[in-house]
Amino acid sequence: MNDEDLRLAPRTKAADLLAWAAEQGRAPVAEQPLRAVLALLELGEGRMHDGWPELTSNAVEHLLYERLHLYVQPAPEEDPLAYGDAVRLLVDHQRAARRLNAKRQERLHAEAEWQGEVAAGLLRRADLVTWPRLYALLLHAYDVDVTDPEAVRDWLAGFGELAQEERLAAFEALAATGWLDEPDEQGWGPGRILSVGMATDGARRLLEQGLMRRSYRNLAELTAQGRPMPDELTGDFDRFEEAAVEAALDLFGEWTVPGLPRLLVTEFPELAPEPGQEEIEAYLAQLPAEEQLPAEEQLLFEGQSPAEEQLPAEE
Repeated sequence: MNDEDLRLAPRTKAADLLAWAAEQGRAPVAEQPLRAVLALLELGEGRMHDGWPELTSNAVEHLLYERLHLYVQPAPEEDPLAYGDAVRLLVDHQRAARRLNAKRQERLHAEAEWQGEVAAGLLRRADLVTWPRLYALLLHAYDVDVTDPEAVRDWLAGFGELAQEERLAAFEALAATGWLDEPDEQGWGPGRILSVGMATDGARRLLEQGLMRRSYRNLAELTAQGRPMPDELTGDFDRFEEAAVEAALDLFGEWTVPGLPRLLVTEFPELAPEPGQEEIEAYLAQLPAEEQLPAEEQLLFEGQSPAEEQLPAEE
């Protein structure tokens, strides 16, 4: 693929934003959360101006309520509030660039502050994790060197040799030791495993679609400049889809543990099952008629993000 033309993966201006913050004498913001925030904003449906996302209340809400908890897993030593800090830094930068007036700056700043606190809470909810996030937590809990791909692979292989009950107990222990909040009274049963798999599949597909949408948006700019469409898009669309799948796995890894999402998909799918429609229907069919699913799982089965039910009404 001609990545310079297609530009599948975002090339955020995190370095420029950090340099600007240093020039202004501002308190530093962690680079990794800043890169994740800029990338997720760019992959959303908002507009871009000169490489910067257009900030609106909807864009900030969409990022912190509906997307962040799908993709990012801070390491134990990292502050989950850093994501809200990153949004506030971007707000101030866009005000300095005269893309926001003072009133909008003040409102967005306040929204990013309290929504960033809520986002930090969502990152602790066991009912909202995806497989890469869950296994990233486990790797940290077991003191695995996440910078060593072979160490990560070896640990996954060893974990895969455990009985299902032992693996579920390891998930449960994340709450007991304070790494996650308790999921609910049903714990890590079949329904929970199903919902994590569904959330993971949906999150990855959203990311792939965002990457492809972003690439086509850039191609429209090429066309407007009178430049030809890259050869990769004149015939074999499957190659483009495959490139988006690969790019999505790489990004997922940047936001959790590098290489982990790819390993879970390619080498250890039994550790991170993603159910199809038949498996979902079979699970629902075997439930007693009087047994109700937890609210979060029901929302997933209905195609709605659990975080969405918390959204405040639009003013």
